[in-house]
Order: sequence, then structure tokens, then C-alpha cells
Amino acid sequence: MSLADVLPGRATLSRGAQAALLVLGVAVLCRLLGAQAPWLVGWPSALTVPMTDWVGTGATWFLSVFKPIARAFSFLLSFPMDWVSGLLGNTPWPLIVGCVTALGWMIGGLRMAALGAFGLGFIVLSGYWAESMNTLALVVVSVPLAMLSGLAIGVLAYEYPRVKAPVQALLDVMQTVPTFAYLTPLLVLFGFGPVVGLIASAIYAAPPMARNVLLGLERVDNEIREAAVMSGGTRRQQLFLVELPAATTQIMVGVNQCLMAALSMVIIAAVIGGFDDIGWEVLLTMRKALFGQSFLAGLVIVVFAIVIDRMSGALAHQRPSQDRRVAWSIVAVGAVLSVWAWSAGWDPSQMAAFDGAADRVDAAVGTFTANQGATLDAIKNNVMFYGLLPLRIGLGDAVLPFTWGFQWTAMHSAVFYGVAILIAALLAWRGRLTAGLCVMIFAVVLETGIAQLPWPLVIIGTGALGWVSGGWKLTRLVTLLLGLILISGLWDRALLSLYLSGASVVACALTGGALGLWAAVSTTAWRVIRPACDLLQTIPLFVFLIPVLMFFQIGEFSAFLAICLYAVVPMIRYTRHGLINTPEDMIEAAQASGAGKWQVMFEVRAPYAAPTILLGLNQTILYAFAMLVIAALIGTTGLGQSIYLALGQADVGLGLTAGAAMAILALVADRLVQGFAEERRRALGL
Repeated sequence: MSLADVLPGRATLSRGAQAALLVLGVAVLCRLLGAQAPWLVGWPSALTVPMTDWVGTGATWFLSVFKPIARAFSFLLSFPMDWVSGLLGNTPWPLIVGCVTALGWMIGGLRMAALGAFGLGFIVLSGYWAESMNTLALVVVSVPLAMLSGLAIGVLAYEYPRVKAPVQALLDVMQTVPTFAYLTPLLVLFGFGPVVGLIASAIYAAPPMARNVLLGLERVDNEIREAAVMSGGTRRQQLFLVELPAATTQIMVGVNQCLMAALSMVIIAAVIGGFDDIGWEVLLTMRKALFGQSFLAGLVIVVFAIVIDRMSGALAHQRPSQDRRVAWSIVAVGAVLSVWAWSAGWDPSQMAAFDGAADRVDAAVGTFTANQGATLDAIKNNVMFYGLLPLRIGLGDAVLPFTWGFQWTAMHSAVFYGVAILIAALLAWRGRLTAGLCVMIFAVVLETGIAQLPWPLVIIGTGALGWVSGGWKLTRLVTLLLGLILISGLWDRALLSLYLSGASVVACALTGGALGLWAAVSTTAWRVIRPACDLLQTIPLFVFLIPVLMFFQIGEFSAFLAICLYAVVPMIRYTRHGLINTPEDMIEAAQASGAGKWQVMFEVRAPYAAPTILLGLNQTILYAFAMLVIAALIGTTGLGQSIYLALGQADVGLGLTAGAAMAILALVADRLVQGFAEERRRALGL
């Protein structure tokens, strides 16, 4: 009798079923033998490599060698910083408001002019004019550096195909490395002061510019290239006189993203202090629990971001030309008002028209939290006790008389696994073996807890996902990268980061998927959801901490909410985009066969939209990891906290290794999801 006769179904097992079977076997093995073989659960400390110390020693030597050059460069950059800061700080505020309003008129007509006037008018009345000009000075100096760097990198990758893959890998790493991780080595290298924020902003804002330059050049029509060649132009002439101008629309999208990234990083860089900008004001008022003032300063940042985003975004679209005489008239009015404001002694920093409103917000928040404190605590405790805590430490440790009202016992484990086996068997009987095996794996994870998962299960499970989504090449990559975290001594902290970001991504996927579905079937719903999405995507990361702190104070639940608020938007947008862009012939064929509205939605639109929805999930994962580090300010544990502590202690080794570990987690998740999205595209013939 052959093996095929004994196991007749083995030859037909899908890749997913084979991978799930392997992972389930490892999970069961670790669960049964964990007590007798502790090394199956926790990596032996004797095999841990002092990578943090090694990286710290190497980085310290490197920084000491290049510190004189960096300090000289920092000294040179301080001149344009001081000039721009002095120019913006000493220019009368009506003239700046007038110039921005005139610029808005030239870019987008009356609506854009009104946005500039009302936006900057709000900043003037807030009393944060001087701080806002300091922030704007950092953006004005850092953005040209980022744009030139991004332009050079994009052109290099386009002109030399051999360097395209390494450049894209470098850009991936730059965009996955946590923002705080930039600051620690830069602080040591360039010294204390605003120049650190300037350089960090330029580094952080360069990748989106480079990607859009490369994308724009690659999308130039072949006819345009051939016409340039036929005209006898040199390669330099073809590039700078034909191809780059043809790619202007996409490059302007990069300028918009570059500006927003620079503003976001400038705000984040405020945590190192040393510069009286609006980001520092937000951080200072948050630390003092002055939520009214913090909220007002946060609104100033939001207004700043909206004005910059809308004006720079409009440059990427064709627009009618405007009458320049109107623009010059607006500037003239601003100049006249400047003379009047100077003679009247109007100091915008002393206006503070909204201080009373800020005090009322403080009082209202205090009254609301006092009156509704029990309700807020109930919401927080229910989510923590019945959701986040079991995911973190498992049902075995989370179910206690204090939390659930009873103690988890071996009998509960047996019943829990029995139910999971029953569900898995039912799914397998219905021909969904892979789903059944995944139910069993999820049961092991839930009973154990993500933060306490055995390292073989995590690495082999991730490698199996890599094999299913991208083959052996991706398996080797993700296994190697996770292995580096394992031997570095940061494994436990990495699992804590994985737990919180994973819980946030699941919440965003469910909420964002539902909202995206609603927006796809209802234009009215999209009219309501779209402005909210636009606002959430414009707000810098820092500002998301303010509303959750106002009502739920410092803690893991507040961090969870902040991450969800920031990361949910891509899931909404990509879900809706995928569902509404199903080819009409597919929909007509389904309707002709008698399918109803919801059958078409779930059996035609959803499968076709799967690659797009997976890309939305990919963006949500990256957003969650980006926000995870910022959330360290309000009480998270794990790698984010390590990066933040390293920044405060100027510990370059810990900052770099923890930042690299966070980047590895984000990169692994990115590659896995992209692999599944590509597999779905191939299955659909796209």
C-alpha cells in the first residue's frame, strides 16, 4: 500500500493548508513541551548577542569621526535658519497673511484665497503667531533640501536601472524606520537645537519626493521620449527639457507629500526642545495637562497643515489662470494694514482671542470627565479586559476574578480548544481546510497571548506566510529579519509592539472595511465620510494624542485609540475605491444571472477588489507602526518606548537597534501583504 493510498488527500493540499498544518504542528509542540523545554518559549539569554552595545560602540565611533564635519554643516545651516526665522518673525503679520492670500488666489481662485486668509487669520487670533512662524521657518528651509535630495535620488534610480532596486529598498527602510529613531543619532551628531529638527525633517521628507519623481518619469509616454530622441537632443536635454516637464503633475504630488512629511517631522522633532515652535507648545501644554491650550495649539497645527496641503495639492492639477492684478491688490492691502498694525502696536502674540475658549474647554473636559468618569472607565476597562489584555497575555493569564469574574482553569482550556476543534472540523468538512486550521492556530494564539508566543511559532509562522504569499525567497527574507530581532535581545519588546499594532490593525480593518463598504453603496455616506478622512490624513501624528488624552488620560487604551484614528483612513479609502471600480461587464453578467445587490457586492465586487483592499491593509499596517512610536509619549510599552527612552538618554545604540527592529516588523508585514495582493492580482488576471 502506498502513502498516497493512506493519505489520499495529501497530494491535493493547497499551499495555504500545508503552511497552516506546519504552523499548527509547531504550535501544538510548543504548547505541550514548553514547560519541559523552556528554550521553546523564550530564547536562551546565553545565545543573545549584545547587539545594542555593538551598534552603540560602532555608531559612537562613527559619530565621533564625523561629528566635526556635522557640526560645521550644522553651523552653516544655522545661517539660513536664522535668516528665514528672522524674516518671518519680523515681517508684519498682515503682509504675510496678504501674501499667502494672494498666493491662494493665483493657485485656486477665491476659495483658495479665502482658505489662506481665514487659516492664517485663525493663527493670528490664537496668539501663536511667533511659534507658528518658527515652525514655518523650519519647513521653508528643510523642504528645498528634501526636494533636491528626492529629485536627485529619483533621477538616479531612473537613469541607472541597476541601482533602482537598491534605491527602492533604501526608500522602504527610510519610510519604515520610526521617526524618533532619526533623532537620536542626529542629536549626537549635530548637537542640540533646531537644526536637528531641520535635518531630520529633510531626511524624512525626501523618500516621497524620490518615489514620485521616479514614478512620474516612468509614466512619461513613449511617444514623448521618441519625439525627443528624433529631435536630436542629448540625453541631458531629453531628461531636463522633455521628460521632467512631462512628469510635472506626478512630481507636484511628490512636492505635496514632501511638504506634509516635513511639517509632520518638524512637529515631532519638538520633543527634543530647544526651539520655541508650535510643536513644543503642544508638548508642553500636554505635559501640564492644559488640554484647552493643547487643543488650541493642535488646531493651529491642523490649520497650518490644511493650508499647506490644499495649496500644494492644487499645484498638481490643471487650473485656470487668475488675474494677477487681484493678487497684487491683496498684497497692497496687506502692506497698508501692516503700516496700520505697526502704528497701532498690534502684537499678534498678545492677541490670544481664544484663551477664554481654551479655558472653557479645560473646564468642560474636567466637568465631563468628572460626571462621566464611570462611563469612560467602563469603556476603557471593557476594551482592555475583554479585548486587549487577552490578546497581550492570553486568556490563561487575563481571565481573573478581578477582570472576568472567574479564574481560568485547565477545564476552561479544554472546553475552549474543544470548541475550536469542532469549528475547525466543521470548516474542513465543508471543504475549507485552511480556514479550519487557521481557527486552531488562532485559538492557540488567543489562549497563549501574542506577547508570550514561543519564538519558534512566530518565526516559522511568519516564514510559512512568506512561503504562501511570495515563495521561498520571501520566506528566507522574513525569517532572517526576525532572527536578527530574536538574537538582539529585543524580542520581548518586539512582541509587545506587534501585539498593540496588530490589535489596532484588526480594529482598523473591521471599522475601515465597514465604513468603506457603506461609502461604496451610499453616496450620501461618502459625502459625510470623505471630509473626515481628508481631515484625519492632514493632521500631523502628534495631534492625535490630544483628544484621547483629554478623555482617557495616559495608558495603553489611549495609545490604541490614537493609532486607530491615524491608521483607519487608508482602509476606508482603498475599500471603497476597490468596490466601486469593478468592471461593469462583470456586474452586468452577475445581474443577468439573477444575482441580487448584496450577492453582486460580496461575490463579484469584493473578490475583484481584494488586491486593492489588501493594499489598503498594507498602508494601515505601516501607519500603525508609524503612530506606535509617537504613542510611546502616552504610555505604550515595547520598542516604541525603548526608542523614546533612547532619545531622552542619547543612547544611540538602543535607539538604532530598537528603531531597526521596529522597521523590520513593518517591512516584514509590508512584504507579506504585498505578496498576497500580488497573488490575488495574478489570480484575477490583472
